[in-house]
Formats: sequence, structure tokens, C-alpha cells
Amino acid sequence: MSPDVIVLATQPLTDLSRWLRGDGLEIVMLVTGSMLLGRFVRWSADQFSARAERAESAPGGSRVRSEDSKHRRAIAQVITWAIVVLIYTVTTIAVLQNLGVSLGAIVPAATVAGVALGFGAQRILQDLLAGFFVLAERQYGFGDLVRISVTGVATPVLGTVENVSLRITSLRTPTGEVVITPNGQIVQVTNLSRDWARAVIDVPVPIVFDVNLVSKLLRDAGAAAYEDPALHELLLDAPSVMGVESIEMDQFTVRVVARTLPGRQFEVSRALRMQITRALRAEGINVQAEEAGTTGGEG
Repeated sequence: MSPDVIVLATQPLTDLSRWLRGDGLEIVMLVTGSMLLGRFVRWSADQFSARAERAESAPGGSRVRSEDSKHRRAIAQVITWAIVVLIYTVTTIAVLQNLGVSLGAIVPAATVAGVALGFGAQRILQDLLAGFFVLAERQYGFGDLVRISVTGVATPVLGTVENVSLRITSLRTPTGEVVITPNGQIVQVTNLSRDWARAVIDVPVPIVFDVNLVSKLLRDAGAAAYEDPALHELLLDAPSVMGVESIEMDQFTVRVVARTLPGRQFEVSRALRMQITRALRAEGINVQAEEAGTTGGEG
């Protein structure tokens, strides 16, 4: 075999070896570096969130998350997502350049693809815009207890917000399921953790008992609950008796209302029902206190 043939045969191997030591090695370093950098960004965000959680749960800290802390957590999640996407986008462009792909040839194709994506992915753009306004208007944040109504779903979803991004909202329901909803499909949000909440309890009483006596017993039960050290920290003021809510053939209903810390209304409702039941049974009145509803509000 002539030397020229040997040179031509080994030339591809030499070029491949040179490429692997040059551009190929740079591509490997770019991909590895972007993956490590993305993990570092996520780790930093997790450390920030964990530090905020420790500060809030420390002795003397607030028993509930402040609106600013929930907003900061949501913003941190969005910023983390944006930085990771930016890192991978820049890495992809750098890899294409090392592969010899001209960016000038990509721009026209990317423009056409962007226009097609704009028509075909309108729902994604709608989700992103809705997520932007959720964060900008501070409608809810991480840790909020919310009730969300979704397009096409008759029953609203109740749960605790675990993740808010520009595209989706994740809720953990009381039974443990994680419900992921695109922001663009949310038509109404009821925030039960904004500034304060209200526990509303309806007490059905047999019609034979004196309404004045029942009202006095309910006020005493509310005062006792407010003096309870465990409940005193959750109640913003003493529970109040609103009066007779409805009258039926064999019973009338008296409503009791209590303002609580945000997100703690369900816990307070359970404790109040126990107090009310004990107080009335001590006077020979057997009832079953019903929870009329719990609401959130702003101070």
C-alpha cells in the first residue's frame, strides 16, 4: 500500500482525534458545567427557602408566614426557573457553534418556528401571562391555603400552595394529593390565608330551649376558648355570637363567629365545636355543632 493511501486512510481518524481534543472536549465541558451550574442554582434556592423556614419556625418567630415571605418564596422559585432555562439556552447555542452550525442560518428558521409556536401554543402563553399577574399582584404564594376554581371543573380544589411558577400552580390537598393546574385555566382564587381568617360555626338547638340561655352559654364557651392558652395564640379576638341564623319546625340555629390567624381557622373550628358541645351538654342540651364555613379576609 502506497504512503498516500495510508495518509488518506488515517486522515479521518486524525481529524476526529483533533476534534475530540478541541471542540468535542469543549462541548463536554459546556454540558457538564451547565448541569452543575443548574444544580447549584437549585441548591441555592433550596438553601434560601430552608433558611427562611428556620427563621419563621424559630422561637419568637411568627406562627404563620407573612405575605412578604410567601411572595419572596414564589419569586425565588420563578427566578430559579428562569436562570436554569437561560443557562441551558446559552449552553445549547454554544454547543451548536462548536458543532459548526451557523447561527445566521438558525435565525430565519427560529423566526418561522417562533411564529408557528405562537399560533400553536397560545395556551402556554396564556399560562405564562396569568402566572406573571399572579406573582405581580401577590394573589397567593407558597404556603397559602387557597380554593381554586378551574375552567371545566365544577368542584373547586382546596389545598396548600406548594409551588408557584409562571406556568403552573401546585396544590397539596388535605388528603395528600398534589394537584397541578396551569395558571391560564384558573378562573377564581379564594385565599384563606390572607391576613386573617374566620371560623363560622352553626349550632342547631332544639326549639324547646330558651334562645337567651343558649346565647349566654355560647358566649361563655367562646370566652373560655379565648382564655385557653393554646387557642388564645390562634384567635385574634374572642368568638362572638351573631344570633339566630335560621328557624325550623323543631330547632333554631345560632351562629358563632371567630377571627383567627390565617390558615388556622379549621383548627380553631374543631376546638370551638368541642368547647360548645361540652358547655351545652353540661346544661342538658344535646346538639351537634356544624361548621357553616371558613373564610379568609384582609385586615
